[in-house]
Amino acid sequence: MAGHSAWKNIKHKKAAADAKRGKAWSKCVRAIIMAARSGGDPDANISLRAAIDEARYHNVPRDTIENAIKKGTGELAQDNIESALYEGYGPGGVAMLLEILTNNRDRTAPEIKGLFQKYGGNLGASGCAAYLFASKGQVLVAKAGTPEDKVMEIALEAGADDVADEGDHWAIVCAPNQFMAVRQAVAKAGLDIASAGLTMVPATTVEVRGETAKHVLDLIEALEDHDDVQKVHANCDIPEEELAALK
Repeated sequence: MAGHSAWKNIKHKKAAADAKRGKAWSKCVRAIIMAARSGGDPDANISLRAAIDEARYHNVPRDTIENAIKKGTGELAQDNIESALYEGYGPGGVAMLLEILTNNRDRTAPEIKGLFQKYGGNLGASGCAAYLFASKGQVLVAKAGTPEDKVMEIALEAGADDVADEGDHWAIVCAPNQFMAVRQAVAKAGLDIASAGLTMVPATTVEVRGETAKHVLDLIEALEDHDDVQKVHANCDIPEEELAALK
């Protein structure tokens, strides 16, 4: 019976992982379709390059990526997907931006509002939080065997703004119009790219601890799990010891 119980738990974990992978793939496909509407050449379309990189990070099959591009360019039929940016505040006054891709705004808006309310936050009006963030390109490079001075030299020569310490990775940050050049320089140097894409970087952060930090993380996780939410950006600063305690 003990062996049976262990196998049952493994199956549950595997099912959960497969479900999350399927959801991630679906979100990647939507992002590629939307980006490809502005052009199907990833070398000339920053958003498409970033979306493809994200899809490859999630191991989306090549033919699925190619079909998504064709849907975006109109070569294949596609769903009526539109983009939106939702703004709000979580527990502790943490500002949040949500990148949305949906085929039904009338369904998505109340669902997102309900999640904010459930976890002690509020979905706000347009403009209430966006001013606290700036659009940036970001390339994450694995730290192992890669000294900071080497990453810094490559990044700055390619036009990046900064290199930050993100735990297991070096985060190279740049202006959106420099993203392609920076990414190509990092790849050409043979550095291990963990992920690359466009993101929203907060100008200021809000430190949260204890139960407030837990509620913020619970809200972010719930929002990220929603089918129509592509990305969640938040200006929370949770100290490492707090994260360790929460884990």
